[in-house]
Amino acid sequence: MLKQSYTSELLQNVVEELASLPGVGRKSALRFALHLLKQPVENVEKFGSSVIRMRNEIRYCTNCNMISDTPVCPVCSDKKRESALVCVVESIRDVLSIENTGQYNGLYHVLGGIISPMDGVGPGDLSIDLLLNRIEKGTISEVFLALSTTMEGETTAYYLYKRLNPFGIKISTIARGVGFGDDLEYTDEVTLGRSIQNRQPFIPLNN
Repeated sequence: MLKQSYTSELLQNVVEELASLPGVGRKSALRFALHLLKQPVENVEKFGSSVIRMRNEIRYCTNCNMISDTPVCPVCSDKKRESALVCVVESIRDVLSIENTGQYNGLYHVLGGIISPMDGVGPGDLSIDLLLNRIEKGTISEVFLALSTTMEGETTAYYLYKRLNPFGIKISTIARGVGFGDDLEYTDEVTLGRSIQNRQPFIPLNN
């Protein structure tokens, strides 16, 4: 495919950078770039500054690995949350999806991915040890595994079950309102909310 040329190298550079974002094609990237070009300089500077500050200053909660502006995220700091219940998710996107249902009031633990040998992601690449450290403190009575129902998600859930089971705590999983192969991010709020309310004890497939 021939590389599209522009009359401005500066414009072309911006289009190429925007087109590198997930879900953004070259036509959309060009439209975004031309839109920015029409904006007041101070607006564009504010936009760029916000992106740079996010990249340089954002933190990860020392408790749950959630993206945060502070060492401990607002969810972990909220005394009104049910601190004995921890929902384990793959990413921050899953946290946002669950929060939007309004059906969950516990804490979270963000793994930062799922086990995927094909992609070179193993247990050591995830924040599993941080989760185990939380369990060892003895303040958590239930771990709710809200992982995608893909093969990789199921593999991760089983691995976590094997690591968590010796602690003698309740281990539950999302109800099957979420179909096999679905990601939580793309599940509608009503279905996801019901699946959370009706969560079930985790039962390993080989049991």
